[in-house]
Amino acid sequence: MFILVNLKAYPCDPVEVATAARDVADDSGVRIAVAPQAAHLSQVADTGVETWAQHVSPNDYGSHTGSTLAEAVAEAGATGTLLNHSENRMKLADIDASLDAAGRADLETCVCANNPEQIAGVTALGPDSVAVEPPELIGGPDPVSDADPDIVRNAVEAAAAVDDDVDVYCGAGISTGDDVAAAGDLGATGILLASGVAKADDPRAALEDLVAPLR
Repeated sequence: MFILVNLKAYPCDPVEVATAARDVADDSGVRIAVAPQAAHLSQVADTGVETWAQHVSPNDYGSHTGSTLAEAVAEAGATGTLLNHSENRMKLADIDASLDAAGRADLETCVCANNPEQIAGVTALGPDSVAVEPPELIGGPDPVSDADPDIVRNAVEAAAAVDDDVDVYCGAGISTGDDVAAAGDLGATGILLASGVAKADDPRAALEDLVAPLR
């Protein structure tokens, strides 16, 4: 099970969260990565934790002011990137171009989608993984694995029907070890979460609870 912690633009200490994630990953043997703001990528990568970008833009070098260049993300220490999060939606052609950009920089990719139908569509573009995240549940108290377990099952089936080499992650409302276990029972091979760790008073304790069922 892969745990990807998206720090979004929350007012947390990215180095504190990254250090906690590194230590919990080392202690538990569970793969944990942290996706900070682009400006904090180097600081987070310097802790030794697996580091992901929250986004890369669908362009190469050139006149692209305000873009997040995949090569720059990789040079800062990131080894993967999210794409098409519900809070940063992209056109299908741009997702495809961002996947190409990530490929140039040798970044692992996870494309987010709202439902199984969209999961099938983005799986066809050839990412390493996809993540199903119903937007109405993001940041809420109810994990998708409880609120709508069929959407996770159906997303796993939809991705497998297109390309069974693409992993399927579960996001939205995940915050506890029980949520992680439930996601795994539904066929997910990873989880995305944000506020459950980024807003926690004790990020390490929150991460230890997440990995407890996986030890």
